[in-house]
Amino acid sequence: MNAEKRAEIFRRLHAINPNPTTELEYQTPFELLVAVLLSAQATDVSVNAATRRLFPRANTPQKIAKLGVAGVEPFIKTIGLYRTKAKHLIKTCELLIAHHGGAVPENREALEALPGVGRKTANVVLNTAFGWSSIAVDTHIFRVANRTKIGPGKTVMEVEKRLERLVPDVYKRNAHHWLILHGRYICKARKPECWRCPINDLCEFRTKTLPPD
Repeated sequence: MNAEKRAEIFRRLHAINPNPTTELEYQTPFELLVAVLLSAQATDVSVNAATRRLFPRANTPQKIAKLGVAGVEPFIKTIGLYRTKAKHLIKTCELLIAHHGGAVPENREALEALPGVGRKTANVVLNTAFGWSSIAVDTHIFRVANRTKIGPGKTVMEVEKRLERLVPDVYKRNAHHWLILHGRYICKARKPECWRCPINDLCEFRTKTLPPD
């Protein structure tokens, strides 16, 4: 895919949705960190349902740490892997209190040192909470980047690095939000809805799908 085509793709996505953001519900960087930590192998809908119960009761590292694992589990038990996530969340809160004054660090290395926080989670927090131009490659972005040829790669890291290099700077801040939403609602895994795709003519996916009968 050439640079002109790639720039036009992001221009159109920007025109449709000028201010994209995560569908996870949060008010503070810490709430976002919690939501993203809980979102592994879970839908945003299920995470939002859980945090609507949890955050009114406890929405700071100090309050959640005080609940303990047993106290957190009932709030998040509808989410997959909730027992492991509860343990990671409590340990994360303890580390934030011990090493960062209870604040979420604006630092990739410090974020990735927290239990249950990998590169993707760190990228989401840095981008969405702190305004970094980081690109968090999840399954949606990996699929869209390869299917459209916007930024193909064999691994998540390869796709991330390629997108960081190829996405025009003016669009980089919001790129991963646009690609996630595009993958979630149009360029779906099992059957992309090419007939209603706003970048259909620019996408290099060979077997475009037709409208249902």
